[in-house]
Amino acid sequence: MCPAPFMRDPDPESSYDVGDIVEVFCDHEKGEERIRGWLKGIVVQVDPKMVAVQFRSNVFLTDGWMVPDHILWYAHTSPHIRNTKKGSKSGSGKAGVVEY
Repeated sequence: MCPAPFMRDPDPESSYDVGDIVEVFCDHEKGEERIRGWLKGIVVQVDPKMVAVQFRSNVFLTDGWMVPDHILWYAHTSPHIRNTKKGSKSGSGKAGVVEY
């Protein structure tokens, strides 16, 4: 099978793998309240351009609709997705990241 075409070599620093824990900036529920902030999720699918992240809590599209399967898609280069710090423990003083 022919590999996927690309204009430049992929950046290995920004690649994601299935099973990675990432942080995503999105609309989500915290308790009874809907907020916008960083939320931890797990990468469930990766293709050459997009990354699918699944969450344990309800997440919402920007127009207000709840996503029934709790999965949001992001481009590899999006500023709204980032790797968690390797070797960091939950509650290590990282303010603003919701963990359920």
